[in-house]
Amino acid sequence: MVTPESIEKGIRTGLACEQVEVAGDGQHFQALVVSNAFAGKSRIQRHQLVYAALGERMREEIHALSMKTLTPEEFGSGG
Repeated sequence: MVTPESIEKGIRTGLACEQVEVAGDGQHFQALVVSNAFAGKSRIQRHQLVYAALGERMREEIHALSMKTLTPEEFGSGG
């Protein structure tokens, strides 16, 4: 079963992050991801970085993931 903790671990393993928070009910998940890797990237590019970090899990295990992707500066200023 997919858990918020397993998604968080997958994101942290595949993407250098300052902060990751994942919540969810086993079907639908919400993630806050703060990373310097997002600097200069569009929202779509940021989401693609997270999807790449999760790899096959996005297609096979995780059915709904909404994300808020911020740089540390954006996070520090309230997003």
